[in-house]
Amino acid sequence: MSLEINKIHCMDALSGLRQMDDQSVNCIVTSPPYWNQRDYGVEGQIGLEQSPEEYIYNLTEIFHECKRVLRDDGTLWCNIGDTYFRYGSGGNNANMISENWKPVYPNTKTYSNLKLKPKDLIGIPWMLAFALRDDGWYFRRDIVWHKTNARPENVKDRCTGSHEFIFFMSKSEKYYYDYEAISEESKYYREPKVKKDAYDKNGHKFKNKRDVWAVPTSSFKGAHSATFPERLIEPCILAGCPEGGIVLDPFMGSGTTALVAIKNNRNFVGIEINPEYIDIANKRLESIDIKLPKIG
Repeated sequence: MSLEINKIHCMDALSGLRQMDDQSVNCIVTSPPYWNQRDYGVEGQIGLEQSPEEYIYNLTEIFHECKRVLRDDGTLWCNIGDTYFRYGSGGNNANMISENWKPVYPNTKTYSNLKLKPKDLIGIPWMLAFALRDDGWYFRRDIVWHKTNARPENVKDRCTGSHEFIFFMSKSEKYYYDYEAISEESKYYREPKVKKDAYDKNGHKFKNKRDVWAVPTSSFKGAHSATFPERLIEPCILAGCPEGGIVLDPFMGSGTTALVAIKNNRNFVGIEINPEYIDIANKRLESIDIKLPKIG
């Protein structure tokens, strides 16, 4: 691997990934910039494309490279949000119906001619999930992030949004997944005829983790507004990466993936296009007194 371990590299995601060796990371945990949500003020950023199709095209190209650098038994955990179509938002909605759009890279279906109307929910997360599945990823589970402290919205004609998705995907049919590391304690339990439950040292019975994760949003001074909560991605890293392994985040942002990886005795590789966010992330990492894990 040509990119240094346990470091956040200042470059765009595609350029950074192309410098990495094949099968060099155990797990990928990331959240790309959402489409048409905010301008991070950096040339070459993802999220300001002229159409959802172009956005999906660019992300699919990036995740195709992610698949190359991921071990054959590796997994991808991708948090992605949706948005509504509306007119007059920075020009990004000016050309929503694409004509003669080139096929989504590589060998995936085209998502042209969406024919979106004002107030339509676009469905961007599912566009991405299906594009990645078409590109060879195994689509294993949609995980609902229930935001227990979701912000109120000034709307009177629909429910207030209080969830996002984490898509859990694998590179191969069989992959590393430590279900015991993220098992949940069972409050209601009926004794089975054949005992197959997991037990801890105190004899508590556990159940397999469910696919709705109730986690409040979090923020800290100096971070941008799209910060991962640590509690949200800790299960992804515990289940998806063995101790001493390497977690990749090609959209590192303010460094939460790196922080959680180090706290849980995993290594990381970070790629981030915005140098200001790298400064924030490095300060967060410097604030914890934890030795770097050994490469497994």
